[in-house]
Amino acid sequence: MSDPTSLLIAGCGDVGGRLARLMLEDGWTVHGLRRHVAALPAGVHPVAGDLERPERPRDWPTGRLDYLVYSAAASQHDEAGYRSAYVEGLRHVLAWLEATGQTPRRLLFVSSSGVYGQRDGEWIDEDAPAEADTYSGRVMLEAERLALSSGIPATRVRLSGIYGPGREWLLKQVRMGYRVVSAPPLYANRIHVDDCAGLLAHLLRADASGETLADCYLGVDDAPAPLHEVVGWLRERLGVTDWAEESTVRRSGSKRCSNARARALGWAPRYPSYREGYAAILDES
Repeated sequence: MSDPTSLLIAGCGDVGGRLARLMLEDGWTVHGLRRHVAALPAGVHPVAGDLERPERPRDWPTGRLDYLVYSAAASQHDEAGYRSAYVEGLRHVLAWLEATGQTPRRLLFVSSSGVYGQRDGEWIDEDAPAEADTYSGRVMLEAERLALSSGIPATRVRLSGIYGPGREWLLKQVRMGYRVVSAPPLYANRIHVDDCAGLLAHLLRADASGETLADCYLGVDDAPAPLHEVVGWLRERLGVTDWAEESTVRRSGSKRCSNARARALGWAPRYPSYREGYAAILDES
């Protein structure tokens, strides 16, 4: 009988923890690396460490590692903080793998749709030009290039607009009377945090079963929507009737991301649009 498939989630926070639970249910051995390991789900082998420091964690797993998911989150939201979390952090993990002679079968790098600079509401897919005009997008592209040149088969998963329990900024803004311009429509993309984990799990399972993965997937739901439509729907659900003039916002970006490639691999979001996702959050609360 062969040993269980082994997975290391580097940056095992909200998304990573949800992914860990899914893979544990599949019988995988899951190692979770984060600073505060007490927050890891039960059953995850704790690896206490800081991705942004070059020292290899003392709890670094020995033996075979079949898969690596790099799912960091920047703790400092400026260019230096992003580079430290995404570029240097990944560089450190790759060095730790090399030092221990471990070569995973695949690396999933959790990226962002912020690598795209489109802003006129156009539809984009994985082959659209990624020409970010923000430091966050440019640094993420740098980290993606590092993943692709790592010597490990790598797949980038570009997530967009993650929301869910504990990620309720928009709900709070709507309750405060948040308004958004409606012309031209500002298209926003989103994905429920459970669907983020579900997509990553689907990609891991597909690769483990011998399917060929592409080097990039967009992680979004089925229905990009104008932000004013989302806000209007939430206002109605929440019973908000007052506007706050000072909360008017004009976003700079506007694009519609397609999840066709992920769907072609057999994945489908549990929450196909903001309606199902936010309804679940509101019903739970």
